Amino acid sequence: MVAFLTCVLIEIYGIIILEVILIMKKYSQWMADSQIDRRPLLTDKWSYDYGLVLKGMEEIYSDCGDKKYASYILNTMNWFVNDDGTINRYNPEEYNIDHVNPGKVMIFCHKFSGDEKYIRAMHHIRGQLKTHPRTSEGVYWHKKVYPYQIWLDGLYMAEPFMAQYIKEFGGCFDDIINQFVLTEKYTACEKTGLLYHAYDETKSMYWANPQTGLSKHFWGRAIGWYLMAIVDVLEYLPKEHAGTSQMVDILHRCLDAMLKYQQPEGVWYQIVDMPDAKGNYLEASASCMMLYALAKGILQGHLDREKYLPPTRAVYDGIITEFVSETDNGFLNLNKVVEVGGLGGNFGKRRDGSFAYYLSENITSNDPKGLGAFLKAYAYAERLKI
Repeated sequence: MVAFLTCVLIEIYGIIILEVILIMKKYSQWMADSQIDRRPLLTDKWSYDYGLVLKGMEEIYSDCGDKKYASYILNTMNWFVNDDGTINRYNPEEYNIDHVNPGKVMIFCHKFSGDEKYIRAMHHIRGQLKTHPRTSEGVYWHKKVYPYQIWLDGLYMAEPFMAQYIKEFGGCFDDIINQFVLTEKYTACEKTGLLYHAYDETKSMYWANPQTGLSKHFWGRAIGWYLMAIVDVLEYLPKEHAGTSQMVDILHRCLDAMLKYQQPEGVWYQIVDMPDAKGNYLEASASCMMLYALAKGILQGHLDREKYLPPTRAVYDGIITEFVSETDNGFLNLNKVVEVGGLGGNFGKRRDGSFAYYLSENITSNDPKGLGAFLKAYAYAERLKI
């Protein structure tokens, strides 16, 4: 009888302990572990979305100190970066703003490994931005093949890198601030406050309004890139810098506009302002980016906790409910991630910025643009102890 009761108690306590472990398990680490198991290396291309995943791993390592996350970053970047600082599969003369983004982990790689090649690589990437083409008022073109075009995505790719570079090696932050100010000036809708995906200074592209130069719609992930860029630049920008208050004001305006379109599920639609349009759908990457901007902005002290914590909690829960699933082998999947959203290029006129175009792109699971945003978002949300 005693033996039987002992077994029962062990079973009961075992179940309780297991439940506690599951409750305590952080979503950020759980998703990171799933990614590491599925993709042990990210070496098939030098790509902005892989850079996003690696930045997520950096945030998780800074929280828990587990070297497997640092090793994931180092194993990938060591494959790309040569001793002289040149980077395999990266050509700065392509002037592709996306290719700057992976450079954001160079400082981490240097500090973790002590290898100077990562500093040389960071200078190498900085060299692209010294001569990267700009609009007449000084905003980087999105790519050489997209002349005179500002895309919201591009602010995330380049500006936090430059802010980090300036903090490490010196320089002036004014150019960075100016690019955010000008981008908001040309892409913000007076009626909604939302930002259009892109602006063509020449007003000649087939996707652009011939009077305003603007694309047609408010794409969730594009706005997400821009908001993530703001809070990341604020990480490096001195509080006493005159541009800090400008950046915080932009953050408030853009977030408040987006929060008007937060759905009862806590998340956002692919095309933000058209929740009732046939075919529109709740989209994961934009929602993760919103969570990141909210959580980091609160932790930075730039967002009022009482006002912004409720919508932050809502999106935290909404992402798990709407987009996350667990596999039979215990991995996490992030579902309903749109693969891409672009304008123009070598695609005929398919990428015309129409509603139909944005809904035509593939929806997938575990795309790195969603995964990377999830890792960053949940690392910061967990620091808030939501």
